[in-house]
Amino acid sequence: MSTRTDCLLSIRPVISSAKINDSMSSDELFQNRTLRPIIKMQHNLFIAVFKNYIAKRKNVFYELTLPKQLSYIDNAIHKDMKFRNSVKGMIIGQFTEEEYAQYINNSSALNKRMMNIVKERLLDSVQVFTKPKVLKAV
Repeated sequence: MSTRTDCLLSIRPVISSAKINDSMSSDELFQNRTLRPIIKMQHNLFIAVFKNYIAKRKNVFYELTLPKQLSYIDNAIHKDMKFRNSVKGMIIGQFTEEEYAQYINNSSALNKRMMNIVKERLLDSVQVFTKPKVLKAV
């Protein structure tokens, strides 16, 4: 019978560019072994969640210039604690028990790393956040 740990680890994508070596800090190792694969796996969910975030805030995002949209994403990730905690929960929920034990030893620094990775992924995907088309009744 598969354990939760086996199941979680088996569904994570492999990121061949994520370097792992003996000279890395434990935080950097955790980032490359755990955070990056989880965040990559959850990418489509983060896109859907951010689209919902935009909609809940009256779609103001769509009226902004590109630089202001980028700033909007940054503010959502770093300043909106409710949104930030929701995103953190989506990542932490994918940890194994062993990873969680590592995470709680330095959660503050690891939170910073995970939020920066998510922010960069959303910034790199800004083109998918286009205003939904409204169908007109005939």
